[in-house]
Amino acid sequence: MQSRMALGEFLAEYLARAGVSQIFGIPGDLVLRLFDRLGERRQKMITFSHEPAVGFAADGYARATGSLGVACVTYGAGGHNMVNSVAGSYAEHVPILVVSGGPGEQEYKHGTLIHHQARAIESQLRIYREVTVAAETIDDPRTAAEKIDDVVRTLWREQRPGYLEIHRDMVDQKITVPTSIRKAGSPLELERSNAAKVKEAARETAERLNRAKKPLVFVGIETFRFKVQKEVLQLCERIGAPVMTPILSKGAVPMDHPLYMGVIGTHSPKAMRDRVDQADLVLELGCLPTDLGSFPHPRSGERSIRALDKRVEVSLHSYMEVTLRDFTRALLDEKLVCHDLDVAYHDNLPAPPTWLADGKAKRPTTTTVVKVAEVLHVLNHFLEDRRGYVVVAEAGDMLFAGADVRVGGKAAYFAQGFYASMGFGIPGAMGIEIGTGQRPIVLCGDGAFQMTGPEIAHAPRHGIRPIVLLMNNGGWGIFRPVVKRQAILEVPPWPYAELAKLWGGEGHRVTSGPDLLAALEHAHASDRFCLIEVMIGRTDLSPLSRKYIRASSRR
Repeated sequence: MQSRMALGEFLAEYLARAGVSQIFGIPGDLVLRLFDRLGERRQKMITFSHEPAVGFAADGYARATGSLGVACVTYGAGGHNMVNSVAGSYAEHVPILVVSGGPGEQEYKHGTLIHHQARAIESQLRIYREVTVAAETIDDPRTAAEKIDDVVRTLWREQRPGYLEIHRDMVDQKITVPTSIRKAGSPLELERSNAAKVKEAARETAERLNRAKKPLVFVGIETFRFKVQKEVLQLCERIGAPVMTPILSKGAVPMDHPLYMGVIGTHSPKAMRDRVDQADLVLELGCLPTDLGSFPHPRSGERSIRALDKRVEVSLHSYMEVTLRDFTRALLDEKLVCHDLDVAYHDNLPAPPTWLADGKAKRPTTTTVVKVAEVLHVLNHFLEDRRGYVVVAEAGDMLFAGADVRVGGKAAYFAQGFYASMGFGIPGAMGIEIGTGQRPIVLCGDGAFQMTGPEIAHAPRHGIRPIVLLMNNGGWGIFRPVVKRQAILEVPPWPYAELAKLWGGEGHRVTSGPDLLAALEHAHASDRFCLIEVMIGRTDLSPLSRKYIRASSRR
């Protein structure tokens, strides 16, 4: 890195120092020069067909790798197209950097209307300031390097999106690079805590945990975002108490771990809710309180310890400037009693179908549809003792269905568990596979597939092989129990399995559980992406969705 260098070259070098080797994007007129500079030497450009998929893919990449996701799009029509996916990243604390092209200096000065412009030339910047923690226009070669550095350091510290809008005539301009930036290493540094407060919070927490008879641990989404999964799992094993995750953080703890009890929420199995009521102390590590699949919250300060948003609350004491990462590490340095409590895993599924339980996979002659619960049993059976897979759940019924999937290994499950934007699943899964090499299985409804599903046509050229379980019920099925005008929930009947073949993958259409298992085994052996179209009943839903809808209807 030189003291004077072209802005495009500086940005490529800076991102390389931050560990960025892949950039997701779509080329466009106001970003073409920057697109070329970023893809020349240091980064590989991964393109899709529509900007929402670019944002979802960058999000999935960042979630799964624990690194910075980067998306590069053009101004206006491109940047505005991606706002929804960036809003999801903001809501769920995912660190992505959006790099957009922008009008040149003369266009700004003369106030000329620019194609792709909305209300004002600055409109896109203002919009992104609502869904990022730092947003800047790069228009001055004297301050360009500092602005870029500040945006990236801020988004990483906060683990939320940041935004850079780079004038198209700035890309090849020479900029000044301060010594502090040239001599620095990676800009990706997490915030540090107040050491004295961390020590005191850990000491008081250890005393409370050691006195407890029936403690319980909730593991939340911040364990993912602040890169502390390993330490949190070690802490859980030291405590020896049952571990539960809210739906937003499913996957933060391996689902096949002997301490894992399942996904906790107001509609979870009774045994789990009873165990929460019985706990004399609940340790909550990075759990965001949300209205979607919210978890029973001990109201008494004497029963709870909460670590969230750089603060730890122990009984009636609050410790500020204490990050989850430092707090967890400090707790591991304390002397902790291992309670060695009995733990049983729970889900919402009924008993497995007879054919799966007894191992006799004979195809029923009268079956025309598969129950969602049976799909989940078959998937769990297929995943048992298999490694190298991750499960990605789309929004809608599949978000609730995913709560009952059990896949082994670390960081093996992903979903937009709170923002819940339909369309995340397939491009998000593709970003995950590009980043980790793990093969995703996507739970997706037909309605969500019609939003971003065709992006799977890019899988062959990117060398990835996702498996899509597409639940075909002919519409927005999750709303059928509560909507009177059923016609508004219909979607066109696409030939999904045939489309997959035309796009270079494999397609299967199944109407029974045994056929589904056979299709999964076939997909497992295939070197291409596979779409398995599962015919389900028009009104059938996952067990957890039924609970949630019944409760919502009463409200």
